[in-house]
Amino acid sequence: MRLMPKSVLMAKLLLLAGAAGPALAAGAPADGGSKFPPFEASTFPSQLFWLAVTFGLLYILMSRVALPRVGAILEQRREAIDGALRAASAAQKEAEEQANALETSLAKARASAQGIAGEARDKSSKEIEARRAAVEKDLSAKLVAAEARITETKSKAMGNVETIAKDAVSTILEQLGSKATDAAIAKAISAVKA
Repeated sequence: MRLMPKSVLMAKLLLLAGAAGPALAAGAPADGGSKFPPFEASTFPSQLFWLAVTFGLLYILMSRVALPRVGAILEQRREAIDGALRAASAAQKEAEEQANALETSLAKARASAQGIAGEARDKSSKEIEARRAAVEKDLSAKLVAAEARITETKSKAMGNVETIAKDAVSTILEQLGSKATDAAIAKAISAVKA
């Protein structure tokens, strides 16, 4: 449907009003009373009859056609909403179950990881302790051997020191022009040692 511009529409209404104006004026009562049909008492019975008929037909039409359709649509919507709520509730329960299962598996994994870490720590501690004991044993053996070598070298050196001291004392005495016996030199060295 094509819409008319406002100016064209106003012009047509003015023409209709101008053409209808003399007819309305001719039908107007001379005493200045109203001829508007709803306000005339003579038309009340027919107006009430048609009001009842129209209301009855409209009531039947609404109750048999329109209201069942609206009711069916409302029932479908209610069922759809209830179904969506049930699905959402089921999905929420499933999500909660999955979250609980995940928490349980995480707790098990943490406990397992702590157990594995504890076992690894204990194993490495035992290995380290075994290595330390082996190293200490090896070092103790080396220390005993080194002490034995030191003692042997010291006793050899001390044996040589006495000989070197006797030679040095006799050489010094000869250079000073004096002569001493080996027994006197050994006695002097023994006195210094003590």
